[in-house]
Amino acid sequence: MQENNTRDIWVGLFVALGLAALTLLSLNVSNLLSLPSGKGYVVTAEFDNIGGLKVRAPIKLGGVVVGRVESISIDPQSFRAVVGMNIESKYTIFPKDSSAAIYTSGLLGEQYIGISPGAEDAVLKSGDRIALTQSAIVLETLISQFLFNKAAEGDEK
Repeated sequence: MQENNTRDIWVGLFVALGLAALTLLSLNVSNLLSLPSGKGYVVTAEFDNIGGLKVRAPIKLGGVVVGRVESISIDPQSFRAVVGMNIESKYTIFPKDSSAAIYTSGLLGEQYIGISPGAEDAVLKSGDRIALTQSAIVLETLISQFLFNKAAEGDEK
């Protein structure tokens, strides 16, 4: 009888460790594991289409995470998406003419903002706006354009 209790305890511990590992994995995939530092400066950028970009999505330069998306809203005049980006304070290196684009990475299709530095001497400060942006590429739009072009080629023959 004592042997069954010991085995039950080990099985319970194994199951608990498995559940804890799955929880950590899901938190890591959804960007909820990394806590915001709270220090940094906020810049904004306007995009025509942000796709599936979410708050807390990473902002990267050359694959290095330099900040996180802080807010997403709509500009009532231009009807474009306004993305607030919190850049870590140690990265005060981005020229004012830098550009921002929305990319997709990973198997799960996580979207992030990639920053490409410009050439100006003046750097971005809190409250500045990145003027050069590239919206997310929507797969459905690409497929419909491809199919429309193939249909047009078929009509010409």
